[in-house]
Amino acid sequence: MLIVSAKLKGKDEQFRLVDEAIRTVQFVRNKALRFWADGQGKSQYDLNKYCAVLAKEFEWAKKLNSQARQAAAERAWTAIAKFFENCKKAISGKKGYPKFQKDNRSVEYKTSGWKLSPDRKVITFTDGFGIGSFKLIGSRDLNFYSPNQIKRVRIVKRADGYYCQFCIAVERNIVTEPTGKAIGIDLGLKYFLASSDGQTVENPRCLQKSEQAIKRLQRRVSRKQKGSKNRIKARKRLAKKHLQVSRRRKDFAVKTARTLILSHDLIAYEDLQVRNMVKNHSLAKSISDASWSVFVEWLKYFGQVSGKIVVPVPPQYTSQDCANCGYRVPKTLSTRTHTCPKCGYSECRDVNAARVILQKGLKLASEKYPRAVGNLTLGESLTATLSNENCLKQVISLNQESPHL
Repeated sequence: MLIVSAKLKGKDEQFRLVDEAIRTVQFVRNKALRFWADGQGKSQYDLNKYCAVLAKEFEWAKKLNSQARQAAAERAWTAIAKFFENCKKAISGKKGYPKFQKDNRSVEYKTSGWKLSPDRKVITFTDGFGIGSFKLIGSRDLNFYSPNQIKRVRIVKRADGYYCQFCIAVERNIVTEPTGKAIGIDLGLKYFLASSDGQTVENPRCLQKSEQAIKRLQRRVSRKQKGSKNRIKARKRLAKKHLQVSRRRKDFAVKTARTLILSHDLIAYEDLQVRNMVKNHSLAKSISDASWSVFVEWLKYFGQVSGKIVVPVPPQYTSQDCANCGYRVPKTLSTRTHTCPKCGYSECRDVNAARVILQKGLKLASEKYPRAVGNLTLGESLTATLSNENCLKQVISLNQESPHL
């Protein structure tokens, strides 16, 4: 699936009707969740049938397209299914019991309720709200895709306007030349990442750089009278600043992940449990600002569409083990240099961890694909490991056969 986004240009009255449709979606989703909580809905099919009952009971709910109502019920069932899945896995802490939504910002249509113009530059919504036509403003040309490939259309409300997202059923493949390189990366806070070849990428600290401006805008909001138009304007300015920080963070993660994928054939990364790490209140803000999860998701995505091997490595003892001899050297977070008392190897703490991650990643790849990395000797030093050209060539040869671990 490919998501193509474009900004909507229309009249204020049209956007007011869009807001009404978004509130209706929230109502249908919450009613479907209540229907399940009361013990009446046992499956997604039951919730879909309940949408027709809501349309008969509430005249204004009938304005929403029937498939859009079903999409709203599917949102409720997605939350329910995730809750059941967490219960089966017996994860620690809260299991994510479904909650009623109060800040919905989107409405989703399937194959009906909308229509594109012949030049694919105008979209018209044809449900009962009478939203009308919008001009699409974006850099992506929808003429490359047939209307049958567009499976869903979603209107999303953001701080700087309304956007239309098209979910297109198309396979994306990025053709790249084999580089014959493998790399391990260690994610951190001082450096966003340190690689096994000794390179480091600075942490962008998007939130920290904009924190003073955000605090100033927050003070302006608090000084305005509640319910006033000036307070609404101040809230919009604050929301736009947060949106700017979010976009900068995503842009950095996407570009960094794509660069790594294009320049290497095997990437081993540290599979951090960010959900547990943010429980440390001293580091929670910095960890969230680093956006490791977003970066890893894009790394796996680009690896899959590019036919590259991406290996998650358990993070246990990656910072303690010596990359040269494997001896475990305990150290605190304040110790930034790894010095092995056994072999005398000295290196930056993060670079040493990245090399350990690479060794473990190659080992996991050898267990998954013994034909590819059967000649690998992990007991040797990092230089000897990376110089095993036969092993790397065999790994590269499996890119098309097994693009993602």
